[in-house]
Amino acid sequence: MARENIIAVVDLGTSKIVVLVAEMDAEGKVYVIGHGSHPAEGLRRGVIVDMDKSVTSIRKAVNDAALVSGTEIDRVTVGINGEHIRSVNSHGVVAVSRVDNEVTRADVDKALEAARSAAIPVDREIIHVIPQEFSVDDQSGIKDPIGMSGVRLEVEAHLVTASIASARNIYRAFERCRLEVDHIVLESLAIAEVLLSSEQIDYGAVVVDIGAELTGISVFFDGAIRHTAVIPLGSKNVTNDIAIGLRATVDQAEALKISYGAALASVVDPEDMATVESAGGRGPREISRHVLASIIEPRMEEILSLVVHEVKRASASEILTGGLILSGGGALLAGTPELAEQMMDMPTSRGIIENFEHIPEGLNTIAYATAHGLILYGFKHEPMKSGVSGRMRRMLQRFEQWITKKF
Repeated sequence: MARENIIAVVDLGTSKIVVLVAEMDAEGKVYVIGHGSHPAEGLRRGVIVDMDKSVTSIRKAVNDAALVSGTEIDRVTVGINGEHIRSVNSHGVVAVSRVDNEVTRADVDKALEAARSAAIPVDREIIHVIPQEFSVDDQSGIKDPIGMSGVRLEVEAHLVTASIASARNIYRAFERCRLEVDHIVLESLAIAEVLLSSEQIDYGAVVVDIGAELTGISVFFDGAIRHTAVIPLGSKNVTNDIAIGLRATVDQAEALKISYGAALASVVDPEDMATVESAGGRGPREISRHVLASIIEPRMEEILSLVVHEVKRASASEILTGGLILSGGGALLAGTPELAEQMMDMPTSRGIIENFEHIPEGLNTIAYATAHGLILYGFKHEPMKSGVSGRMRRMLQRFEQWITKKF
């Protein structure tokens, strides 16, 4: 990308691939200046199952975003999801290296590296090491230990791992598109960047992202992420249930779900009717919206019951005063917040995308929350490199290696 402070992100969704291009001005304001999307052909549940189709889908979405934004895209931040994602909390401890016992950035990095050395299966790759809190000698609960004095530094960290094969296939697909990957980011972690405030992260909150085939969960409290999980169910399962229950095509079922569906039958008037086209050219027929909601509700209950299970695993259900925040296209279904609030017994609401100065019309919905979160993550973790092209970065890396060898 030619201009500074411009990044591109790719959300490898289970139904569509979304690419956004964003620019940050000198005041730190973020503008979405380009977008593109394409059906996610070649992907299933966040995993590449057909390399050629995946490359074609990615390339088309990227080309559309480049055309709209007027920039050349050669580097991207990519969201990753899938039931192969696993997470674990780990502990690392090191001795403070300086003679005067002042904790430095190098000590923090060593502590995180010690936490990274937890026993991980050989077929898995660590994609995130996220510090939760530090301890310096006997003082615990420290968020930033740099500059403090002590002889022993400990860290509690959250490790997110992915299947090595799945992660490598993502890299390979982008290499074939001639794109350099800056970051691979867990999608539920990216969503928190755009939907959660620092107060919610401190007080405790759950983000539930209901996609087409996957539902991502991330639990936060005491100022850090504490638990992540991915459930292999989503709004596509609801569509399939409608198609079977009403003997309709998948396309008809999807249209019914969007226009007339509800996740909670009790919020629907039994006298409200919906029109569904019959197969075989027999003409349209009418069904009660209450009947439609009665088909949808059991599946949504199943998805949310698995969310409840994951929150209980985090041992945090009683301290999540920030409530549950819903995201993803599946969360747009009427009655979803009410059903989730009943099952979770905590305040529930749909997320609101904030911290952007400008978002094109039609993109400012929670269906695109992941892509917007990836933008904030990209600027947060690499703000100074966002204007350097992949070719220039490789040249700089080779120069640094030459300097190291010479001196």
